[in-house]
Amino acid sequence: MLLIGVAAGSLAHAQLRIETSGVGATQIPIAIAGFADESIAPQQVSGIIKADLERSGYFKIIDTGNAMSETTPVNYGEWKSRGADALVVGSVQRLADGRFDVRYKLLDTLKSGSLSGLGLATSPNRVRVAAHKIADDIYEKLLGVRGAFSTRIAYVTKAGRDYRVEIADADGADMQVVLTSKEPIISPAWSPDGTKVAYVSFESKKPVVYVQDLVTGRRTVVANYKGSNSAPAWSPDGSKLALALSRDGLTQVYVVNADGGGLRRLTNTDGIDTEPQFSPDGQSIYFTSDRSGGPQIYRMSAGGGSAQRVTFRGSYNISPRISPDGKTLAYISRRDGRFQLYALDLTNDQEMRLSDTAKDESPSFSPNGKYIMYATESGRRGTLAAVSVDGRVKYTLATQTGDIREPTWGPFMK
Repeated sequence: MLLIGVAAGSLAHAQLRIETSGVGATQIPIAIAGFADESIAPQQVSGIIKADLERSGYFKIIDTGNAMSETTPVNYGEWKSRGADALVVGSVQRLADGRFDVRYKLLDTLKSGSLSGLGLATSPNRVRVAAHKIADDIYEKLLGVRGAFSTRIAYVTKAGRDYRVEIADADGADMQVVLTSKEPIISPAWSPDGTKVAYVSFESKKPVVYVQDLVTGRRTVVANYKGSNSAPAWSPDGSKLALALSRDGLTQVYVVNADGGGLRRLTNTDGIDTEPQFSPDGQSIYFTSDRSGGPQIYRMSAGGGSAQRVTFRGSYNISPRISPDGKTLAYISRRDGRFQLYALDLTNDQEMRLSDTAKDESPSFSPNGKYIMYATESGRRGTLAAVSVDGRVKYTLATQTGDIREPTWGPFMK
């Protein structure tokens, strides 16, 4: 049986459980007041903002104990004495058309002035998104880079005999099911505009690559050739997908238009070339190849041609992912029998191990490049984990039942 669509998940699966460990090199003490009249909204805006900033590891939350709107007079000296470098205040009002007007201000208690503010008119089902956008703005104003809270993740779960592609907010809330199947589903990948997800389904008793529109639920077969069709990865402009196909024998890297047309082979070796990933500028493709005897990561022009080896430490390096700025390569390396997440600074060849587990897979960068999400195991159950690129902050996301694997971090929500 195959079920297709984007439907709200049941309450049992609607929230991934999150546990955070570690803190950033610097934690900014910030007070977040309850928003005036936020009880009229479906979700508590201030609570979502607090959870976002706390999960990031870079903020120390100071509880205010009361609600304050963006127009409430502020005694900056009082908040400074309570140890807060910044104060967040705001309000929620219901508009005549049924939407909510969510307003906020970010105040600098040290300089006794305003740092930022937003006014967002949003439908009831997007109040959570508005809260995430406010958290993104606070993160950016205080840390200098946009947050990644108003993004989504996709992943595969297995519960009983059912496989599901699910999408959720970056904090694991507001889960929706994209596809349910009795056959395995692997390798979900977001389109750059966040409207589609590519994946590999075995519903035809063989791996076939599909692209599914998240708005209409319509699916397009992108690759159903003889042999294996796997590892879809979008080009930055969303016009193409890189794939790994075995249609001509050994698995090699191909590129195809997003509608399934214009197939073109990029590699032609006597080894296995797989797991292609476009660089952020679309000029290069990173991929895994065993042409040197064991799996290593290589880079070639997006048009094909000669490839240069990128990884040299360790005898087994797979699953390349490139940071949004193109400067960091994340991958899974097997060393001493453990599969662990590593990051390589491509500007200075410095490598860092980012995980302390033993069965890691499927890394994916956040859109702001500050975190990497990956799949691992905890208590023999598949879970998701995320780590900051400096290795200081880690958090896990787990379901109450079933395995959860193969995360992919989507773009910012509009």
